[in-house]
Amino acid sequence: MNKFKIFNKKKILITGHTGFKGSWLTLCLKLFGAKILGISKNFTSNPSHYKLCPELKKVKSIKLDIKELIKFRKIVNKFKPDYIFHLAAQAYVKKSLNDPIDTWKSNTLGTLNLLEILRHYKKKINVVIITSDKVYYNVEKKEAYKESDTLGGKDPYSASKAGAEIAIKSYYESYLRHKKNIYFAVARAGNVIGGGDWSNDRLIPDCVKAWSKNKPVMIRNLSSTRPWQHVIEVINGYLELAIKLNKKKNINGETFNFGPSTKKNYKVEDCLKEIKKNWPDVKWKKEKKTNRFKEAGLLKLDSKKTLKHLNWKTIMPFNETIKFTSEWYKNFYNNKAQIITVRQIKKYYQKFNINI
Repeated sequence: MNKFKIFNKKKILITGHTGFKGSWLTLCLKLFGAKILGISKNFTSNPSHYKLCPELKKVKSIKLDIKELIKFRKIVNKFKPDYIFHLAAQAYVKKSLNDPIDTWKSNTLGTLNLLEILRHYKKKINVVIITSDKVYYNVEKKEAYKESDTLGGKDPYSASKAGAEIAIKSYYESYLRHKKNIYFAVARAGNVIGGGDWSNDRLIPDCVKAWSKNKPVMIRNLSSTRPWQHVIEVINGYLELAIKLNKKKNINGETFNFGPSTKKNYKVEDCLKEIKKNWPDVKWKKEKKTNRFKEAGLLKLDSKKTLKHLNWKTIMPFNETIKFTSEWYKNFYNNKAQIITVRQIKKYYQKFNINI
């Protein structure tokens, strides 16, 4: 049984739909038959995964900065969505250091505007607000962070996301808890990789940009470890959360971590060696210069609560996660006319005996 048919013909609003995760989410929901309206300020990268997917050309999109409350409210009230997935954000740590004001406005004020719209919304609706694993005050401990751990941030991006969560909690306790038509939850995802990500200062995008020009990529720290997980696993978690909001009212207003199931964290060098199995010609060198900006240490998420309430966990082992990712980019650079995102989504859901 395909439980995702619940989204068929439902009106779904997605903010930040043209971004990396937003485009994967939009495509999944399109394949499940949803009627989608996307809101984005602009395309966050060039190339753009969203623009490259022919299946997304007919998705209705509106160019809007969610900091504009009046316009934002008018769009939501006119569309009357059954679901909202809120991903719109300024998502880069380095950019936040260069422009902290815009980062705070986008991430905190933008989320606050959505909450204010929901405060007066009359129709039944389920809302998933996506924040980040960076909301935790990272003291670089070995133990994984639980949803109840302290929020905070040493850079404007992390702090603005934590600020958004404080606003979310205050609105829930003051207004949304008492509304019988609104059910929402917050999702915090860990380190995500996958095809179509061309963000700056991220390992995989930096690699493929260099390799596409037959150049070795410069790596800052080969021994750095990360809790790798594929974007489709996280998107599946967001969809599971939206579905469960219909069935389990006790999760209303709750926060959930989405991190890899494995307890093992693989090094950057492990990741590169795994990619080389699928893309033999790639090369890398250790960067001799000091870091351009201070990078946070390892941050792991404890996803036991998510497993308990949503029955969600990652199912792709490390080697398959890397294979999915490297195959996507290798295919793109060898044949730009063919984007394999849909093929990978279908292959993933076949693991659950769901044919799309």
